[in-house]
Amino acid sequence: MNIAALLDKHFPMHGNWQGLSFGEIVVVWLAYILSEGDHCLNSVQGWVAGILMTLTACLKADGLRELDFSDDRLAIILFCLGQDAPWEAYESEQIGVLLRVYDLPIRRVRIDSTTVKSYVTVTEDGLFQLGHSKEHRPDLPQLKINQSVLDPLGIPLTTTIVSGECADDPLYVPEIRKVQACIQQHGVLYVGDCKMAALNTRCYVAAHQDYACVRYCRRRRCKPCLNPCGRACNH
Repeated sequence: MNIAALLDKHFPMHGNWQGLSFGEIVVVWLAYILSEGDHCLNSVQGWVAGILMTLTACLKADGLRELDFSDDRLAIILFCLGQDAPWEAYESEQIGVLLRVYDLPIRRVRIDSTTVKSYVTVTEDGLFQLGHSKEHRPDLPQLKINQSVLDPLGIPLTTTIVSGECADDPLYVPEIRKVQACIQQHGVLYVGDCKMAALNTRCYVAAHQDYACVRYCRRRRCKPCLNPCGRACNH
């Protein structure tokens, strides 16, 4: 999948960076998360120290050091991965590689959102905010995750994280735009719930020669906007 090389391409580090590259560290970190089921930064260095020879052989990196995986260095990497512009560029190219390598058919894409609540303190510019709670806990701050997946395999294509007070309706067009940048084709069926039936969303889908399939919701019915085929509407 060329993960390390693509990460190095989109997240270049300054000239004083020593040891393993940005992408190589992320690949080992992912291996740690998947094998240990733990995302804590301060545990990775000890894990690497225990299998140093194995990792050196797998990565073909003679200069591999456990210090490459200190929590300080991982914190720097985590901060870099949180930058929207390079992450979206990497995400788009990475998904394109995945689809080409496995020759996956791209006919349907499902998009939906969910919320994650927490007991953290709400800050003015933070992701965790009070909003409509799908888990019936309006007293707890939450963030919102919007994701697109390739149907029927369920392979994630794009993911967007926004603050918890955001409505679902405006999230669909940006997510569809990101998917289009990844797959580079049209004539795709986008499947979503009734909130994807917003007029702006359906018009955007139709304007790009794609299709939309949404759940019927009587409360949202608007006679001038109805269109059984999901293509352009006469409003």
